[in-house]
Amino acid sequence: MDLKLYNTLSRKKESFKPLKKGYVGIYSCGPTVYWFQHIGNLRSYISWDLLKRVLEFNNIKVKHVINVTDVGHLTSDADTGEDKIERAAKKQGKKAKDIAEFYFKAFKDDLQKINVLMPDVWPKASEHIKEQIDLIKILEKKGFTYQTSDGIYFDTSKLKDYGKLARLNLKELKAGKRIALKEKKNKTDFALWKFSEEKGKRQQEWNSPWGIGYPGWHLECSTMSVKYLGKQFDIHTGGQEHIPVHHTNEIAQSEAAYGKKPWVKYWLHGAWLLFKGEKMSKSKGGIYRITELEKKGFDALSFRYLCLTTHYRKPLSFDLDKLKAAQNSYSRLKNLISEIKDDKRQNSKYIKEFQKAINDNMNIPEALQVLWKLVRDEKAIGKINTIKEMDKVFGLNLLKTKKVKIPEQIKKLVKQRETARKNKNWKKADDLREKINKEGYIIEDGKKGVIVKKK
Repeated sequence: MDLKLYNTLSRKKESFKPLKKGYVGIYSCGPTVYWFQHIGNLRSYISWDLLKRVLEFNNIKVKHVINVTDVGHLTSDADTGEDKIERAAKKQGKKAKDIAEFYFKAFKDDLQKINVLMPDVWPKASEHIKEQIDLIKILEKKGFTYQTSDGIYFDTSKLKDYGKLARLNLKELKAGKRIALKEKKNKTDFALWKFSEEKGKRQQEWNSPWGIGYPGWHLECSTMSVKYLGKQFDIHTGGQEHIPVHHTNEIAQSEAAYGKKPWVKYWLHGAWLLFKGEKMSKSKGGIYRITELEKKGFDALSFRYLCLTTHYRKPLSFDLDKLKAAQNSYSRLKNLISEIKDDKRQNSKYIKEFQKAINDNMNIPEALQVLWKLVRDEKAIGKINTIKEMDKVFGLNLLKTKKVKIPEQIKKLVKQRETARKNKNWKKADDLREKINKEGYIIEDGKKGVIVKKK
């Protein structure tokens, strides 16, 4: 079945054809580990986890690389401001390495909670300094670099197709005044290597042929993706905010150095998680972490379910009421599945419908509708094995049941309701059912007696 993906580079859905049959290399821009990753960040990783699962469902072997930015990401895309890791270390009075390790571990813990498959490689920027210096040397030899008082820069005017990913209008971008550029030749030029302002002041700095300093943020992704996936690979992913600067600059330096065009065949970008109509971000507030949602009584996989209800290229508005609705739907789905008897077959009709949806640019919301249709279809055969196959993509642990301990207070209310029913006091029985419901539990009256479940 033909797999189609929307390619930001071409601005259209394309039939996916890997460079090597049956194998695909994916590079995903990873976290800058100076703080916790909030659920806006995590939506992206769920999207690329789904991509990996969809490819594997189509019998394609995947090598997935997610980088860890532990140096070089400044507070501004304009190559100005403090290094985010250095600033966090200074603020907390800790070593930069300890800061990075702490937040990286917290990030991995969150990924496990939302059932994101771990990548094959977690390369760290700080552990690939030599490779980054080597890439600058290649660019220098080819005439793409120049030096200023604060670093080594890439000359974007040397590339005729600079900005093709974002379709930048370079004439409009040209600075009106030379002073705005400082020592940069062009407004779009970017740092490959930044010099330390004071030697020894930074925790993370290295010797280079040009002076003591540290690598630019864009450089690390080109270096590490090529090291682990080759000088040309299949898919590069990231958030939509990466298109105009970070990914544009990755393409520029990589194609200039390696001469491969396109350097990456398919570029996939996810839309933002919105809070009150704006991108969820640390600077704007109103953010949540997975652990915070758990403290409010939400299952981490309910957040994953919520993400599956909206296409990865569409914005997803978040609030606690929507998450509550998602949790109820997810719980209801699992409850319905738990009552299905296994006939050890598989339903090819529903599998085809499901694959058609996921292969249409990862239309996971439509695939979810196919799942619900299957669950509610009283005549369908092979439900359990079909759901098992579908869940290889959804990653919702649909067949895993967790024994819920019913609190004593709820058990007492259930007994009182049973007594009321025996006495044919239907109003009291209904009132008690409502009370139990408000406490977060549901009652199902069956032939074998009363079943109590957590919502």
